[in-house]
Amino acid sequence: MNVAFSATGSDLNSDLDQRFGRAGQFILVDTETNAATILENTQNMNAAQGAGIQAAQNVINAGADAVVTGNCGPKAFQVLQAAGVKIYHTQEHETVAEALKALLSDTLQVADSANVEAHWS
Repeated sequence: MNVAFSATGSDLNSDLDQRFGRAGQFILVDTETNAATILENTQNMNAAQGAGIQAAQNVINAGADAVVTGNCGPKAFQVLQAAGVKIYHTQEHETVAEALKALLSDTLQVADSANVEAHWS
C-alpha cells in the first residue's frame, strides 16, 4: 500500500504536519518495501484557495492508496474519497515514523468525514 503522510520535513523522523492542503510536503511510503518518496507541496502552502483540492489531486496522481494527516478539510476529503483513497486523521503521533507505526499496527481508524472546516490553516 502507498501511504502519503503530510510532513514538515523530508524524512520519516519529520513531524507530521497537522495541515493536509498546506502541508510542507508529503512523504509517500510503500508499506511493502519501505521505500519513501518526497512529494513537494510548496505550490499549495501559500495558495489563496484550492490548496486542499490540489494537494489531494497530487497525492492521487502519485499513486497514494491512503493519506495520514492531522486535519483534512471537506473539499480535499471529498476528492480523496471519490478516488478511493482512505483518509486517516491523527493528532496523537508527532512524527511520520510514529504515525506509520500506528497505521501498520491497525491503531488508526479510517475517517468517515472531514475533521475541520474549509480554509482551516
